[in-house]
Amino acid sequence: MPGYPSPLMHASTLRCLTLLIAFAIGIARGADAADADGPVVSRSVWLVMGASGDPDLADSFLRQVHTWQETAARAGITARLIGDSPENPTNDGSRLRDALAGEPTNGNEELWLVLIGHGTFDGREAKFNLRGPDVSATELASWLNPIHRPVIVVDTTSASAPFLNKLKATNRVVVTATRSGNEQNYSRFGSFLAEAIANPAADLDQDGQTSLLEAFLSASHRSAEFYQSAGRLATEHALLDDNGDGQGTPADWFRGILAVKKPKKDVRVDGLRAHQVNLVPSAAERQLTPERRRQRDELERQVAQLREEKTHLSEVEYYLRLEKLLLELARI
Repeated sequence: MPGYPSPLMHASTLRCLTLLIAFAIGIARGADAADADGPVVSRSVWLVMGASGDPDLADSFLRQVHTWQETAARAGITARLIGDSPENPTNDGSRLRDALAGEPTNGNEELWLVLIGHGTFDGREAKFNLRGPDVSATELASWLNPIHRPVIVVDTTSASAPFLNKLKATNRVVVTATRSGNEQNYSRFGSFLAEAIANPAADLDQDGQTSLLEAFLSASHRSAEFYQSAGRLATEHALLDDNGDGQGTPADWFRGILAVKKPKKDVRVDGLRAHQVNLVPSAAERQLTPERRRQRDELERQVAQLREEKTHLSEVEYYLRLEKLLLELARI
């Protein structure tokens, strides 16, 4: 794909280190089925389709819903939908609030929340347009606050950027279709993301599954290509936040699946946690129990953090700490 970043993560100056990390993580991801001591992880997927206004846009939103539902079904999940019922069409905000209140608050299972439709921003508060009262970023944050299990929020609406800062939290990934509340035109990012979320063509590291990060990168670049091909000024720039700082990272800061830029010296980069999230996991990934997956993911994050700190450590200390983490990964 023209303009698409290389699938290589980076050019390491220490080839043996790269191979060692890849080997250890490969062992963790390919754990033998005999080690799995529990059932396949049970996850929740909620799709919320907002008020469309325009019939043509309604068709686009429905296509996105159907694509997400079909993809979730491949993972053995029934994606539940809010926003299509002809009964009580003026209380979708209440339905969303009640749906989130009914979700388990703890555990290792992911809760996916995908918002499809329009958004607005009045300079102070961003809102998701629903049938009935709109839902503000502040309200949604309060509804999600009791939930401590992994949460993935994908807001594909226009003017969605302010949701990023409001919804930021540890153990959470937030994707928005825009980088500003003032980007209020119809967003095409949502359609591209729905198509990419389990598309093998977006699998940059060729591990047999397409992560949320990889889907985000694919959808972002397809959005940019749309505006470039049409000779139009881009009115949307998607962001991803998975480190809880609420700042977000755009796709053009990544090379392959690694963010090579960051806004401030002491800010941790985004991307690793989102790359650990797969709506449709590979066969090897399915063999891991929720607890083993949690342990592996945490160790991978520690390896990434250690690499961020490398310039502040002596060579001996760095490799001693790295060896310990890689051995723990291999044991998993």
